[in-house]
Amino acid sequence: MSTNGHTPALARVDAQAVSFSVEAKTLLDRVDMRAERGQFVGLIGPNGAGKSTLLRTLSGVLRHQQGAVWLEGSDLGAMPARDVAAMLALVPQIAPYTQGFTAFELVLMGRYPHLGRFAVEGQADDRIARDAMLLTETDHFAPRTLDTLSGGERQRVFLARALAQQPRVLLLDEPTSNLDILHQLTILGLVRQLVDNGLTAIAAIHDLNLAARYCDRLVLLSNGGVVTEGEPEDVLTPETIESAFGVRSAIYREPVTGALAISLIEPAAGADAVAHTGSEGENGRTPAGGNGVASAIRG
Repeated sequence: MSTNGHTPALARVDAQAVSFSVEAKTLLDRVDMRAERGQFVGLIGPNGAGKSTLLRTLSGVLRHQQGAVWLEGSDLGAMPARDVAAMLALVPQIAPYTQGFTAFELVLMGRYPHLGRFAVEGQADDRIARDAMLLTETDHFAPRTLDTLSGGERQRVFLARALAQQPRVLLLDEPTSNLDILHQLTILGLVRQLVDNGLTAIAAIHDLNLAARYCDRLVLLSNGGVVTEGEPEDVLTPETIESAFGVRSAIYREPVTGALAISLIEPAAGADAVAHTGSEGENGRTPAGGNGVASAIRG
């Protein structure tokens, strides 16, 4: 049953009053968040706001200590891991170093949730994996081992593996962090296309302009809680940006695409205090250099 008066089955992903703490530090504080079928939800906020922790909680990698997470009406915590992986894929912010595997072998691993017990990948799995690499423009990396690829190239290969899972929900943690400008637009454009075909995507995005351009809804997090949520023009206002990030800004419509655009002007008065509250990483430690401001493939 729902804990906040609505039916979880109406949403692909429904987090209700989710809390998570570690070493007496609260990383998520009664967070509510929903994502419908065919919706691209962006998680924004300063460093340490709780974005990565929320994504890992929605994926089941972290077990929330209070509240509930529903995946298409089923309690995520009660679902077998293979069933979760067949419906949901997570692309981490930093692609894990996987020694010895070729890019194609890694992408093919995405087919694991769809294989029967003791089954091996067949021609259909091979085709789905290669299609995923074509979509992410990583097909030319197929025979190369992952240790020969750059961080951005590995990130795209891990996205291809996620798409090879044929998920209904795609979670992305800073999907453009290691990508050049061309591939930032290419990858987010691909996710937008998949969302328009029925996929649900939830992504932590630092670049507010990219979040405004590609996402249907934004959830602004700060200090582990939701500050506000809604359509980009409702969330990205000079007042909320100054409050959450400590930066003065101007908001306007980009003349070529018509997308909402944010021009950052200068640190606001008292910005040091705002940055300090978000300067810790989500494991409770300050990250190096952190300053607190900055259809899925069908078979």
